Amino acid sequence: MGDNIKPISVQLYSLREEAKVNPVAVIERLAKIGYKGVEPAGFYDLGAAKLRKVVEDNGMVVSSSHGPWVREMTNVQEAVDTAGILGLDCACTGFGQDQFKTLDEIKKTAEKLNGIAEALEKHNIKLFIHNHWWEYVIVDGKVAYDHFAALAPKIWFEIDAYWASNFQANDPAKETAKLKKRTLFLHIKDGPLQKDTAMMALGTGKLDIPPIIHAADPSVLRWVIVELDRCDTDMFTAIEQSYKYLTTNKLAVGNK
Repeated sequence: MGDNIKPISVQLYSLREEAKVNPVAVIERLAKIGYKGVEPAGFYDLGAAKLRKVVEDNGMVVSSSHGPWVREMTNVQEAVDTAGILGLDCACTGFGQDQFKTLDEIKKTAEKLNGIAEALEKHNIKLFIHNHWWEYVIVDGKVAYDHFAALAPKIWFEIDAYWASNFQANDPAKETAKLKKRTLFLHIKDGPLQKDTAMMALGTGKLDIPPIIHAADPSVLRWVIVELDRCDTDMFTAIEQSYKYLTTNKLAVGNK
């Protein structure tokens, strides 16, 4: 990938239990590992402005944010305000299984998000969606996300490659390639690719990670983001191992 290697961030949801106790200490430790960015999912007791300051004081940036989760027109202004505080030009959304279980529901979801995206575009903010496994099941003969992407042309993507595999039903590299012109971020996690099982440090599970990252469009992709929903091992150890895996294999670049 050469100069196209993207910077490495981490989704703070991975360390939510630790951050509940001391979010500043979590951010400081992530900086020592070498991460270039963090993606918050809420701001704990710091608030958005203080969290950004702590992140930047530690030589990192807020890469993107899962707060607020923009599902309705009623919190568009909150998303605009928060993006401004964090120095971002994007806001995140996502939905549960019910919104993707039938083609009619997918159409309703797409219509709603197209409207929200138009409202955000007036403020020069892109709306991106984060997936789980249920967007990658088959609905009316196609992967649900294929229907959605066609129906929601204004939406950008944060592809969670682990979930995109739908527990080995799909090739996540091919799924990434389908949407590469609209994929701003990649969430990379690893594990056994089985339902209801814990994740593992990157490079120690069954996900074939390099082809996924190489499938993205380097002119569109901004960040490679580590996210581990839960681990049976120490989470910080897994987060550090994941950083080493991506940077050592030149799949992402850090500060160390």
